Amino acid sequence: MADETEKGLARGLTNYGDKDFSLYLRRSFAKAMGFTSESLEKPIVGIADTASSYNNCHRNVPEQIEAVKRGVLAAGGLPMVFPTVSLAETFLHPTSMLYRNLMSMDTEEMISAQPMDAAVVVGGCDKTVPAQLMGAISANRPAVQLITGPMMTARHEGERLGACTDCRRFWAMYRAGELNDQQIVAVESRLATTAGTCPVMGTASTMACIAETLGMALPGTAAIPAVHADRLRAAEESGKRAVEIARSGLTPDKVVTEKSVENALRVLLAIGGSTNGIIHLTAIAGRAGVNVSLDRLNEISDETPVLVNLKPSGDHYMEDFFAGGGLGAVLREIKHLLHLDTLSITGETLGDRLNEDPGFIDPDIVRPFAEPHYPLGGLVSLFGTLAPNGAILKRAAADDALFESEGRAVVFSSPADMAERIDDPDLDVEPNDFIVLQNAGPKSGYGMPECGYLPIPGKLARAGVKDIVRISDARMSGTAYGTIILHVSPEAADGGPLGLVRNGDRIRLSVKERRFDLLVSEEEMAKRRAEWTPVEAEPRGYAKLYQDHVLQAEDGCDFDFLRAV
Repeated sequence: MADETEKGLARGLTNYGDKDFSLYLRRSFAKAMGFTSESLEKPIVGIADTASSYNNCHRNVPEQIEAVKRGVLAAGGLPMVFPTVSLAETFLHPTSMLYRNLMSMDTEEMISAQPMDAAVVVGGCDKTVPAQLMGAISANRPAVQLITGPMMTARHEGERLGACTDCRRFWAMYRAGELNDQQIVAVESRLATTAGTCPVMGTASTMACIAETLGMALPGTAAIPAVHADRLRAAEESGKRAVEIARSGLTPDKVVTEKSVENALRVLLAIGGSTNGIIHLTAIAGRAGVNVSLDRLNEISDETPVLVNLKPSGDHYMEDFFAGGGLGAVLREIKHLLHLDTLSITGETLGDRLNEDPGFIDPDIVRPFAEPHYPLGGLVSLFGTLAPNGAILKRAAADDALFESEGRAVVFSSPADMAERIDDPDLDVEPNDFIVLQNAGPKSGYGMPECGYLPIPGKLARAGVKDIVRISDARMSGTAYGTIILHVSPEAADGGPLGLVRNGDRIRLSVKERRFDLLVSEEEMAKRRAEWTPVEAEPRGYAKLYQDHVLQAEDGCDFDFLRAV
């Protein structure tokens, strides 16, 4: 274990049995890289480099790192760049979620094992920011989260487009026969045209807002577009701040607390944030020893309306959010609900920040608290015989006409089964049925993919059906929409009731009562439990580690040996 009384290059010396020799050898090898003795005496700021040819969201990371280095040097520190795992949502099989915990471990170990007095972790794509925050909190060394930022929108035949809410909308049109092959290819080329994350309030933007609310990112930096000059200025300021907290010793445990986590939970609801946000915030909080209760989520959700008018719950995009006041505007509108004594990496409290001049606020983008975009919080927890430990519905992006309903279960046993049969013209399905997907949770072997956005069955889509109740133990993209119940726990692969549902069973949903129940007798359920067999375990490597130690959704799908609660 590193000696935290040591600083700079002397921190955490390699063990050769002679500390003086270890430092002498380290300095010698550092000088092989061209560093002077004077530079090696300065506070060291490690900069986590997550650039990758497989990560379009991080295309601007090299440029940001150069700006961070300017800030570190200007503040009298020594920047040291080091690589970590990089997670790109669309390029990883079976899903990036499978590797979030691996990246968190990589980030934690590299911050802890290498000589640095503070770290700047640079990331943006969905699982990257939570992984970096999880790792930085566990390492508990002074750290700054720098966001890569959202991409800009593009145009298609006079219509504004932005990945990925629009990508899902156009794909649904294609599936319904409203677009031909040539038209969908044209759309494909115009959905994502710059560096950065999806330009809607999806998971990446949600986590950027959560990082800023927690106090781990500089105020005002969550929504800056990836290609905007302010993004580079934010990077430079992040480098400067990293040197300052290296000297002051402001560690994450002083910033990420029970109060700041509750503030972040309120912001998650007020921005109409991603369902993934609750899993990631729970995992981040768990590294700080803070528990996130789904019952408390419901209490807060009924007090905290959605104020942000952004896709997928509204009309606008992240560049509009940035220009219309950003996260600061949201925080000011819910100020009366927040803990104002929480601390930021700037050293100021949230109350200090919100006492400053808010600047311009566009009331169409960030609605006043008394005139919200949606009257209740964007997310709600559901319980019942199908989810004893809870599930999540993004009600702000759902059809409230389906909130109090009962339907017949149409069951798919796995993502593979769904892919094979969902468009079968002979599929026995009606518009008022409930689509159920099993075995897509953390222990399923699929790694809890974002397949919870179950497609409308082909025969219904072609008939004009736009929404249907869909239930799974999977996740969905924060850019998706619909009456979709996710994160059902315990999952099917862990023996949960979801895995015992059969075709034709009746299911009752009541968002008002926060319940959804399988209307099957306990005697029949006992018979089905006796016949249930678990999925086959993964045989080796990281997949086996994941299978053996991943927790359920209500614990953030972290590993059992990494949580502090």
